[in-house]
Amino acid sequence: MSNREAYEQKLNARLEEWQAEIDKLRAKAREAEADSRIEQEKEAERLEAKREEVREKLKELRESSDDAWDDIQEGAERAWQAFSDSFEKARNRFK
Repeated sequence: MSNREAYEQKLNARLEEWQAEIDKLRAKAREAEADSRIEQEKEAERLEAKREEVREKLKELRESSDDAWDDIQEGAERAWQAFSDSFEKARNRFK
């Protein structure tokens, strides 16, 4: 397995983990009071959008040439970090 394939698998696994966490946040939102529920659902939607950015970067990685792969990998890492930071803020806010 190449480094590229391993990296793609790693990103896919992370995306699946974070989707599960977003699903937990949505489940928690359904149990919350109305005002909190609305805020949590909006946050889940923002996280879904950021997760989709990472998914798009992964798609770019798969379709990229070997020469462009390093640049796209850097973009994917930045997108992943932004998503991760947003998720941690949301998780801490709704504990």
